Amino acid sequence: MANEKILIVDDEPEICDFISIYLQNEGFQTLIAYDGKTALEYIKNEKPDLIILDVILPDFDGIATCLELRKLTNTPVIFLSCKSEEMDKVIGLTVGGDDYITKPFSLSELTARIKAHIRRSNILQEKQQNDSTDLIRHGMLTIDVESHTVTVNGEPVMLSAKEFDILTLLARNPNRVFNSDQLFTLVWQEQHIGDSRTIAVHISNIRKKIEQDPDHPEYILTVWGVGYKFNGNLS
Repeated sequence: MANEKILIVDDEPEICDFISIYLQNEGFQTLIAYDGKTALEYIKNEKPDLIILDVILPDFDGIATCLELRKLTNTPVIFLSCKSEEMDKVIGLTVGGDDYITKPFSLSELTARIKAHIRRSNILQEKQQNDSTDLIRHGMLTIDVESHTVTVNGEPVMLSAKEFDILTLLARNPNRVFNSDQLFTLVWQEQHIGDSRTIAVHISNIRKKIEQDPDHPEYILTVWGVGYKFNGNLS
């Protein structure tokens, strides 16, 4: 790891300090914000490599903060929350989160997940830099791999890091069917041991952003009982 910068967003100073000290001992730089407004300012000015975001914040909650920060960056987001219900995790992933950890949590597990997300991000960036196909076009959809941007009919679309990676993988392999386990392994670079709904939530979120009618998608198609494929027949 190369001294990456981690933004910790939590309204409890003790938790922030606890995480910050541990991460600094692991070689990371840390920034601390106690509310969403300050977090957004740090994201604009400091450009952290990863964001740890508490769901409950004093001004506007972590869900609203994530929605706003996704307008600014594709940086990986790990949610922290005392809520452990499946629907809370689904909401966190839907608004652009990349991971979700419930309190109380192990600092060693949090650090391992941080390193895994940063490692995957670095690998994907290197792969994208070395890939000769910097522009992927299908119909009115354009993916610029080098600049990590997506447009539909000329209008920019803000995707989370994992949403972008899933879309790019599918678009690079039109008409090839991937099941959920394959997508998880290829994008997360690990075996699929998480929530079985993770891929479905990300696919749904991508469709809401790129499809004219998400209920009747043109780009990402469901192959029932198998998985998903990108429609390679668009002109």
